[in-house]
Amino acid sequence: MELNDFPVFKTLTEGVAETFDLNSPEGRQAYFQAKAGQEIIKLKAYLAEKSFVAFLLGKKNSGKGTYTKLFMEAVGAEHVGHISVGDIVRDAHQIFETGKGKDELLAFLKENYRGFHGVHEIEDIVLGKNQTTLLSSELIISLIKYEISKRPRQAIFIDGFPRALDQINYALFLKEIVGYRHEPDFFVFISVPNSIIDERIKYRVICPVCKTPRNTKLLATNNVGFDEATDQFYLNCDNPNCSAMGTRMVGKEGDELGIEPIRDRIEMDNQIFKQLLQLEGVPKIYLRNSVPVEKAKDFVEDYELTPAYHYRQDPATSKVETVEEPWTAKDDAGIESYSLLPSAVALSLIKQVAKTLGL
Repeated sequence: MELNDFPVFKTLTEGVAETFDLNSPEGRQAYFQAKAGQEIIKLKAYLAEKSFVAFLLGKKNSGKGTYTKLFMEAVGAEHVGHISVGDIVRDAHQIFETGKGKDELLAFLKENYRGFHGVHEIEDIVLGKNQTTLLSSELIISLIKYEISKRPRQAIFIDGFPRALDQINYALFLKEIVGYRHEPDFFVFISVPNSIIDERIKYRVICPVCKTPRNTKLLATNNVGFDEATDQFYLNCDNPNCSAMGTRMVGKEGDELGIEPIRDRIEMDNQIFKQLLQLEGVPKIYLRNSVPVEKAKDFVEDYELTPAYHYRQDPATSKVETVEEPWTAKDDAGIESYSLLPSAVALSLIKQVAKTLGL
């Protein structure tokens, strides 16, 4: 199976005729309860006693973190964790750079790291790497294990591993390596066309506090402001679990280039996924972001489709108004398609996780 061949998940639900505001936290909660209420009840009961390990596999910027956060929003964050390998490496860099927590990390690595470098070398290795250079697989596994050790026992979504061909074999046994010997594990494959990723990168922003991602063009919040000094509209965080909800969301330098700087990385991701899609013995969940225009009416609701947004300010009241427009993009096979809003993809994740766990 290729990424373009993933089945379209049917979110049309018999008996649910209500329209939900998927940009609103309250609207999303009502949406998830209406369409996956029974699965959410079963998942909450399961997670109160058990856990799982899920490997999120998707192209860079395919929405792995967003879908996980929405899963946690629906079922509760107490027993679910999201581990980004990129964040872990950056955290280790900061620890060594500032010295805060350094002794604790080195002590853990001395006890748990197995590889070809002495523990005394690891600090120089981490500090000498940039974000585009991969650390050794053995060290990355140790850092993942360290991150898990700091948390209560949780169901874990691992984002960003494997990210190289030589890490695939490690991924097959990572559950055992980090100590989840008796908990189920599964792969979550995410299919998103390059054209949609390009738009996501160009207009993405995140909350500097909770790291919730949004997009000024494709995924607005309910709280939009206007900066008179720069003559620009901006989004404010509306994550109800954020300790600083209302904080101005920020972009990243270089995002205006879109997908171009990461095309080689995306090709590597595709090679990894093609191998893992053929793997037997590990349950697989398939998430598909795009829906061919000609099939949309049979599978999804209109309000589940990603619109394009633009903003205008009322000169009399200074209030910002958000305006929606229809939006389509060609998938990787050249088929004109709609992009699903993240909540619709997260609904698919919730239902498929429950089914995979036998709930």
